Amino acid sequence: MKDYIIWIIIGYFSGSIMFAYLISKIFRKEDIRNISDDGNPGTANVFKYVGIPLGIIALILELAKGFLPVYFSAKFLDINKLAYALVLSAPVLGHAFPVYFKFKRGGKAIAVSFGALLGLIPDLQPALMLAFFYLLFSLIIIIEPHLFRSIITFLSFCIMFVLFGESSGIACGAIIISIIVVIKHFFSYNGEKLKIRFLPAKLRKS
Repeated sequence: MKDYIIWIIIGYFSGSIMFAYLISKIFRKEDIRNISDDGNPGTANVFKYVGIPLGIIALILELAKGFLPVYFSAKFLDINKLAYALVLSAPVLGHAFPVYFKFKRGGKAIAVSFGALLGLIPDLQPALMLAFFYLLFSLIIIIEPHLFRSIITFLSFCIMFVLFGESSGIACGAIIISIIVVIKHFFSYNGEKLKIRFLPAKLRKS
């Protein structure tokens, strides 16, 4: 159990490094939380408010901080054990409630969630499943605004693992990740109304 605790701590502190915040501070002398509409120190706001090149850098770093601790921990730990759920979700928890910001004003944890799931390589099923739901609710059943899209995506992702997850460590980790992301989005709700559109009939027929 000691080894799991060590990797949980490593993952949490890795996730707590807010690269979107640091990039905006270093290159634009701005706090991305103050200049963005939703106050989120995340990758999407770097793209929107700081620029595409720096947004790409932020995205890579946000993915990496989830990927690296999971990828390397999987070489030493049994990913099928229940304790591994906390290792898998630790970077996401760190991003959502960063120790460097006194556990406040963390991000919504979408990019780092993908990074953590990609860290399970060669098992890409969890990451591909999450990507599938994002594409489904972005292109086929179009859910707006993005806040609701993310909540429904991660809830669907969570339900799939509740029903069909085989590895207890990965399944429970995916469920914990989903809960963290949904909670972060829920508390950032500002009164927006849910809108659902379907793929236009012309495109469905083609």
